[in-house]
Amino acid sequence: MLLSSLPLSNLITEAAEAIVVPKKKTWSKEAVLQALAATVNRDSTAAHYMFQDDPYLTPRTSAEFKLYSLSQESGRLAAKHIVNTNPKFFQKDFAEPHIPCLMPETMEPRIEDVSEAALLERIMLRKVKAAVDMYDQLLQAGTTVSTDATNDLLDLICLYGDHDPLQDDKPEVEDVVRYSSGICLENNNAERIFNLLPERDTRAYSALIRGMVKYGAHVKAFNTYTDMLNNRLTADVHIFNALISAATEVREKYNEKWDLIVELLKQMNEQKVKPNLLTFNAVLKALRRCGSLARAQSLHTLSEMKALGITPSLASFHHVLGIFYKTVSSLQGQTDILQEVLTEVAGRSFVPQDPDDVYFFSTAMRICLETKDLESAYRVHNLLNVGENWRLLGDSFQQSIYYGRFFNLLCMMEHIDVVLKWYNELIPSLFYPNPQGMKDLLQALDTDNRLDMIPQIWKDIRRMGHDNKSDLVEELLSLMARDRHSPEVQESFAACALDVRSLYKQGQVAKVALEWTTASMTNITTILLAAQKTKQAWDMLNIFKTKNRVPSEELIDEFLVRIKDGQQAVELVQISASFCLPSTPNLAQRVLQEFELSEEQRYGGGGQKSICIPGSYLLFIHVLVFSF
Repeated sequence: MLLSSLPLSNLITEAAEAIVVPKKKTWSKEAVLQALAATVNRDSTAAHYMFQDDPYLTPRTSAEFKLYSLSQESGRLAAKHIVNTNPKFFQKDFAEPHIPCLMPETMEPRIEDVSEAALLERIMLRKVKAAVDMYDQLLQAGTTVSTDATNDLLDLICLYGDHDPLQDDKPEVEDVVRYSSGICLENNNAERIFNLLPERDTRAYSALIRGMVKYGAHVKAFNTYTDMLNNRLTADVHIFNALISAATEVREKYNEKWDLIVELLKQMNEQKVKPNLLTFNAVLKALRRCGSLARAQSLHTLSEMKALGITPSLASFHHVLGIFYKTVSSLQGQTDILQEVLTEVAGRSFVPQDPDDVYFFSTAMRICLETKDLESAYRVHNLLNVGENWRLLGDSFQQSIYYGRFFNLLCMMEHIDVVLKWYNELIPSLFYPNPQGMKDLLQALDTDNRLDMIPQIWKDIRRMGHDNKSDLVEELLSLMARDRHSPEVQESFAACALDVRSLYKQGQVAKVALEWTTASMTNITTILLAAQKTKQAWDMLNIFKTKNRVPSEELIDEFLVRIKDGQQAVELVQISASFCLPSTPNLAQRVLQEFELSEEQRYGGGGQKSICIPGSYLLFIHVLVFSF
């Protein structure tokens, strides 16, 4: 009723005012892929996705992971190098829409004449030697090079030294030690070009000082900074960051190092240069080499960062943890700093801001392991799974260190069911345990009385290529041989022991290099006897003879318990005598008492000599006479 009483024009006006046209939304190019990726979880039973195209090269160990992944990357770089060096053969564009990264890149200079444009082109292509040559040709021709172009050239030289950098698409064929010369040599190109500048500005000094610090010329860097101040120039934040990182190299005593850092910070304030995150990270990193005064000053540095509105990165907390947990003795009873750091970073998603960010997780997990703090370890791992923090775990080596420490702590502190849950979740998709990691798992099985799972673990040990580690194999055999279990478990142990024995038999033919030891032979024999596999156990005694090893008296007694035939009992006494075991007389006496022997077995008929003395010594001496 009310609506019908209103004019139609008013309804249209009100409706038009109620409609809000949304602004155009610009989506990320990866938005669809990210949405699809969020719908699937990681397959914990599969190796890294990069190896799915070639299952034959599925890695089993961390060393193979590194080898295979680098091999794949090397192949891509080799293909890219061929494309870039022969661009005329790869001009056909099949992709729709166009994908620029698949087309050949410009790797060689195209401007041939001597000009500033040619200089800038060579700088852009990172051709250090060609850029220096072009700069010298311009000066010889009397051409004035602009200040910006000269500074660009200085930046290039101070970054790579006097050598061309290795190209991303070119296999590394030269030793990277060549870069150690770089800026440290006298009369190098960087200093020569710097001295040719008619007017030197802050940017030129910044490039030269940072290059000197990078290549180890720390004293010369401070001298250059003093020369800059004498020319009444103001430093930038990059110069101070470099000098702070070099401060610990030009002073010997801890207090002198810190005093120099404080002096640099005061000069920053006087020159009205605002510090950034890398400034404070450089201070914290330098404090790690300042002894006992580092702890108090590191906390003060963090407070200064917050006062200036600078949020610490993972590298900041990595340096703080390194200061407070530098040695094993400093770990005793001190987990407060770790707890405070974890509380500070809990639930936050980080992005790379400092090259040292990748060391935080491995450092935090090291502290958790050495302090046996399982709760903090779970907090560290939960932080790793927030957002894309996993990208800050570092390369494959850092990842292996992190997961190895985490798994080691789990094996020490957690119940075996939880350990096996993590074992199945981490391996092999994220982590390839080393032999020590598998020994930790065996010890965890022993602690919680779950030795029945050893045969299954042995299969993983073989798959990971650790079956040639003698200490790991002997640890596994000793655990199976130590106690008695149900017939089903003993049967699985015997099958596992026979599989282990096959590795020793393969000798030099196989990749493994296991050598028989008395302990390994004894353990395998004990396992076979416990599973009622007397024949296979008897074969092990022959291996004792072949390898000139002496079985223990306990093992001989174990054989006697399992033997049911008198002839085998006599042969056992002969074997014991051949090894000159002190228990042979007692063994012979037991055989006479416990077995029904024929006259021939007792006295050696059939033309054999026998010594007619009573009791067990007759059999004993008879054995000694006719066994050798």
